[in-house]
Amino acid sequence: MLNQQTLTLVNPQNGNLAFKLFEFQDNSRFDHLQRNNYYSLIWITEGAGVVKADFSEYSFGKGNLFAFAPCQPFMFSVTESIKGIALNFHPDFFCIHKHQQEVACNGVLFNNIYNQPFLLVDDASAITLNMIIGQIKAEMQNAALAQYELLISYLKIFLITASRLKMNQQDQPAEAGKEEPFILQKLKDYIERDFKKAHSAADYADLLNITPKALGKITKTYFNKTLTNLIAERIIIEAKRELYLTNKSVKEIAYELGYNDENYFSRFFKTNADVSPQMYRDTVGFNRAQS
Repeated sequence: MLNQQTLTLVNPQNGNLAFKLFEFQDNSRFDHLQRNNYYSLIWITEGAGVVKADFSEYSFGKGNLFAFAPCQPFMFSVTESIKGIALNFHPDFFCIHKHQQEVACNGVLFNNIYNQPFLLVDDASAITLNMIIGQIKAEMQNAALAQYELLISYLKIFLITASRLKMNQQDQPAEAGKEEPFILQKLKDYIERDFKKAHSAADYADLLNITPKALGKITKTYFNKTLTNLIAERIIIEAKRELYLTNKSVKEIAYELGYNDENYFSRFFKTNADVSPQMYRDTVGFNRAQS
């Protein structure tokens, strides 16, 4: 376990956070709504409670590792005092979209609208993750040649280890009576195929030949979200990706996502992300790195 301290790297070009590691001994950092402009990995090593993330609530306990994307809202309420370790990194320091082939954590750790935003770290994986954290801590305390490159390498190993663990846990047999129905597998396929043009629950109910009410009930049971929220989250994830990775105008992005009215799209984005598309681009930052 790390000593109580905060280790931070700042982007010299704009003064914003680049990379940060800290240990926490209570819930004071997370007891109010968070909408950060960076990725957050939060590992609970002691304690328990409930997390509100996006449109859902989840119970958590010792060993859970959370992964939140930039501007993803979350807040912790504790039933047992928590302790743990957090890693924050800005997309300009390491962009999971750009490095998807190397790390493959997008859609697993981050931006997975169908699964809970955390995994359980087992004892063996805890040893590995603690070793990586120890290396990160040492590197941040003793800056040397190619510090950013080495820290990114450690971060990649951390992300890959966590992604593999989460994928293994997702592949395990479901609880009795909780196995995902075939209709939801089809729903996920249809959302991925059609989210840029089909925006309503009724659109997908028609595709699956089921009433919107019945489909919504199944969706809520298995995903802990309404179908409307699932669709909205998928659209917002794509919009955020385009806002960060490209220099397309908000109007262009809106049109590509099936919205002819830029103002309507901006209101939809702000309702679901709590910031406007332009504010998201300004705070998270348009990708300026040429790597």
